[in-house]
Amino acid sequence: MGAPRLNQPTSPVRGTGLETGRLLAAVEAAVTYYRAQLEHADGPRTYLTERGLGVLVQREWPWRVGYAPSSWSSLTSHLRAAGFAPEELVGAGLSTRTRTDPHRLIDVFRDRVMFPIRDPAGTTVAFLGRSGPDAGKDVPKYINNPQTAIYNKRQLLFGLAEQQDRVAAGWTPVLVEGPADVLAVWLSYSRSGRTGAVALAPCGTTLTDTQATILRELPGAAQGLVAAFDADPAGRAAVDRAWQLLRHPRYPGPLLAAEFRAGADPAELLRRPYGKAQLRAALQRQAQPMLDTVLDHRLAQLIERHPRLLEDIDGRCAAVRVLVPLLFEATNPDEATRVARRIVTRTGAGVDTVAITAIARLEDVLHGPLSDS
Repeated sequence: MGAPRLNQPTSPVRGTGLETGRLLAAVEAAVTYYRAQLEHADGPRTYLTERGLGVLVQREWPWRVGYAPSSWSSLTSHLRAAGFAPEELVGAGLSTRTRTDPHRLIDVFRDRVMFPIRDPAGTTVAFLGRSGPDAGKDVPKYINNPQTAIYNKRQLLFGLAEQQDRVAAGWTPVLVEGPADVLAVWLSYSRSGRTGAVALAPCGTTLTDTQATILRELPGAAQGLVAAFDADPAGRAAVDRAWQLLRHPRYPGPLLAAEFRAGADPAELLRRPYGKAQLRAALQRQAQPMLDTVLDHRLAQLIERHPRLLEDIDGRCAAVRVLVPLLFEATNPDEATRVARRIVTRTGAGVDTVAITAIARLEDVLHGPLSDS
């Protein structure tokens, strides 16, 4: 039998007008169901153990990770038998209607390791589903819960509710890509430690203004923030966006970025010999100022488009013109000086070239139209 065609709801926000308590109850029942399924799913259990996340199989709290079976409607049938109405399951983002038969419901999540998402009060409101170990290459790695009346992915950070002890202790925030990275950092630090890093991740979206505000107001924000994303184009873009959102209004502490080699993100490091120690080192001793990383990313993009850019003076001057605006994003004169020196080192241009370009840029700004800001 072929895959049923899905009938997407007309409203982008599911569950509007339904009783909030019933939607939350459905999600909580799904957490329990998924957790029970993990106990009998050898493939996902082995997968989690091999990824260094075996503790999630052995212990339910605080993460309550589970497994969504591969069948079309196992969760839907279970929750319908428990007394939940079709509109409640659709409204909670757990089920969806098929286009060929609007009366037929199927599960939103199938053959996925399930990570519950909690609101600041600790109530589970949604899920992130990671593809199972036997999924094909065309299957999306993560599926995010649809937006509902109880869940807005742009307003929550994964891992915040589960790590309130570390957050309250003022541990340094670390911004990572997804749930596996959050858990890798969580496992790399002892619960009895007085200091450490607490990892948080956007819920299947790029960092938003609301999430940046949450990070800025954390008790550990004065210690700084470390962005720890994958060493790929998406990861580089995520660091650049984090810089733009967190630098203004100014973040309470220093903004840093952890550099990983290709295939060596936090979750992958955890699997390696001495991976926990390597991860702690990457987040602490080896992290560099985020603005330096943004500069390196911008130059790398230029060289990818123009591989011979830095081979002559004209190309080096062109690179300097692209990079010099970052001088004006520095938070203090010392940082601006360091960035200027980095431009000289990375491009091979002379100090005079960078200085003259910076002055020209400043003149353009001063002679340009006044802004309301």
